[in-house]
Amino acid sequence: MAVREIIILPDKRLRFVSEPVKRIDAGVRKLVEDMFETMYAAPGIGLAAIQVGVAKRVATLDLSKKEEAHEPQVFINPEITWASKEKSIHEEGCLSIPEYYEEVERPVLVKVKYLDLDGKTHEIEAAGLFATCLEHEIDHINGVLFIDHISKLKRDRIIKKFSKAAKKKVEAVIADPGIGPRKSVWGTASNALNGLRTAPPQRWR
Repeated sequence: MAVREIIILPDKRLRFVSEPVKRIDAGVRKLVEDMFETMYAAPGIGLAAIQVGVAKRVATLDLSKKEEAHEPQVFINPEITWASKEKSIHEEGCLSIPEYYEEVERPVLVKVKYLDLDGKTHEIEAAGLFATCLEHEIDHINGVLFIDHISKLKRDRIIKKFSKAAKKKVEAVIADPGIGPRKSVWGTASNALNGLRTAPPQRWR
């Protein structure tokens, strides 16, 4: 297992629509192991493969409390098959948008169909925090971020903040190449450059 680098806004890959997993092989299993290692190290309670730069429809979750044993859950090719009309509001954050939290409204209940690591199909009904986390991660694999569910004014402010931080990181590397791939809360310089150089105009959903 290995801790992988989590890509940070405004990295353009966060807007990729991930590809379905066609076969659950050793590569997918290694990806899942690394995702859990990365998620626990962050620490976080959910992670999508695209957040470590892999455009596959894979998500990991663990909603256990700190004092409890880990309860890892893997969702391969997850899709929401039904969502309740009733909504609830939870405060959300994101490992790819560190240290920013906002209240988001989502369906209170969802049904999700997915594959496990053995390739078996399951369909579950999720409620409360579990539903919110699944919806958040499924958004990720569809190129949607939780800030897409808040006001345009707030969204624009946070994008501007992270874009400015990425630009400063790139400028620091240009001024001192010896910095190399050193990490910061905003990610590595290479990821910052990737976001600034190639990110397309944002399309909000």
